[in-house]
Amino acid sequence: MSAPARLARTAATFLLGASAAAGIGMATLAATGTLAAAQNLPGQVTDEIREFCANIVDAARDRRYAVQTRELDNLRAEIDERIAALETKRAEYEEWLARRNEVINRAEDSVVGIYSRMRPDAAAERMSQLDENLAAAILLKLNSRQAGIILNEMDSRSAARLTSIIADVAKSEDPT
Repeated sequence: MSAPARLARTAATFLLGASAAAGIGMATLAATGTLAAAQNLPGQVTDEIREFCANIVDAARDRRYAVQTRELDNLRAEIDERIAALETKRAEYEEWLARRNEVINRAEDSVVGIYSRMRPDAAAERMSQLDENLAAAILLKLNSRQAGIILNEMDSRSAARLTSIIADVAKSEDPT
């Protein structure tokens, strides 16, 4: 067999194996063994390929939807795992925050107790050195008589700032 004939037969075999949808055209090509016979059938082969594609389009679409659904389910499961982990972390944080606030409240109560037992002039001097918000918080927790005496012992500028902070805290309306 000559080289062009072998090449034509190899091409015919390849085309036959690669496209099952072009059955009639490929059968003609395989039967005749020439490429020229296959070139006379391009419209027929193209129509058969279109018909094949039209026949499998629903199955392909269903398969694609099934794959996408499986991927979405996997993503949903991953998101649910992350949400559960975040909820666990949030619960841990809330527990930590509650313990922290309890310690702070105990510490504040002890600090308030210390200031309530101090002489008013010494308490005024120490409070003027504190952060204004902390000093105002301590004054709010003291009874009003002790707080008034301590404010009386402070310099007028510090006493005015602390009184302003206490008044802002005492406002019942929401500033936002």
